Amino acid sequence: MLLFKGPRDQILAPLQSVCGIVEKRHTLPILSNVLMEKEGERLTLLATDIEIQIRTGTTIPAEAGGEKTALTVAARKLQDILRSLPETAEVSLTLEDRRLQLKAGRSRFNLQTIPAEDFPRMAAVDGQATRLTLTQKQFKRLLALVQYSMAQQDIRYYLNGLLLVVNGAEMRLVATDGHRLAYVSEALPETLPRTEVILPRKTVLELSRQLADNDDPLEIVLTPTQAQFRFADIELVSKLIDGKFPDYERVIPQHHDKVVRLARDTLLHSLLRVAILTNEKFRGVRMVLGDGALRIISTNAEQEEAQEEIEIDYQGETLDVGFNVTYLLDVLNNVAADVIECRLADVNSSALFMLPDNERFKYVVMPMRI
Repeated sequence: MLLFKGPRDQILAPLQSVCGIVEKRHTLPILSNVLMEKEGERLTLLATDIEIQIRTGTTIPAEAGGEKTALTVAARKLQDILRSLPETAEVSLTLEDRRLQLKAGRSRFNLQTIPAEDFPRMAAVDGQATRLTLTQKQFKRLLALVQYSMAQQDIRYYLNGLLLVVNGAEMRLVATDGHRLAYVSEALPETLPRTEVILPRKTVLELSRQLADNDDPLEIVLTPTQAQFRFADIELVSKLIDGKFPDYERVIPQHHDKVVRLARDTLLHSLLRVAILTNEKFRGVRMVLGDGALRIISTNAEQEEAQEEIEIDYQGETLDVGFNVTYLLDVLNNVAADVIECRLADVNSSALFMLPDNERFKYVVMPMRI
């Protein structure tokens, strides 16, 4: 029974869209598979890891139409085979004796299948839902500004994700790992009821990978247990993290009096150079603020030292405070502005990084003793 016939990329592109969440090794073998469903002139592909589900598809020629068919096959094997074929290859997929046969030119592959009935699907989004629409580019930019602050495998599971808050005509995204916090907000075209959800880390990274840098629409549907994202020809459904996110508004400093504006590129490259001689374990650098200059200093166990000096427009009290250089590099690598503003108070207070004349983005870094 013919499932698909056409150019290689017509089947490879949708397969790559769903393969990102497929685990290489799973306790349930079927979760390493992709579900393929043919109905009429449409071939739908679906993958899941129980927490996230991605569905997309492609149009198939009328000759491959006919009766409805469904099967599951090893996702990465199929992807690797298709990738290895020439870009110009014409591919056909046929189901014969519970095997998926792939033909392309003189190449033949027979892959084992598992019945589609055994494939787990996430329940459809139902109940009360908050719906909003942004452009793909908008949401991709917002994710880039905060996602690097998410925790990884923290015992406080609610930190291993990203807080999404819809509040009236504003949306906020917040991420923190307990050592730093990133916050960004965006105006919405309509007023919506207050909704708070925590998106899992894997969902956030997958959205960042999949969203295009264009003005095509992204529809977001939020319920108490799931989030659904529809864009292009893709539908991504994710479970939510159940937990209480920290009170981020209390963490953001309000009255830091030492304000320095720095060229982002200059600061980034100074930090990169100084980072070479940091202690590999602690990655600490000292930022010494003084009249007309910011000095950045690092030392290591071998008694080596690096020092950079940047001219700044600052007259005031001297301050010597330490930070993890990785946390500083993360924010500088992810904001697109030419100038970044750094606000400081004293050696025991966190630093606040903002974009000049922009209250919508804030990045807080805790100090460290060096």
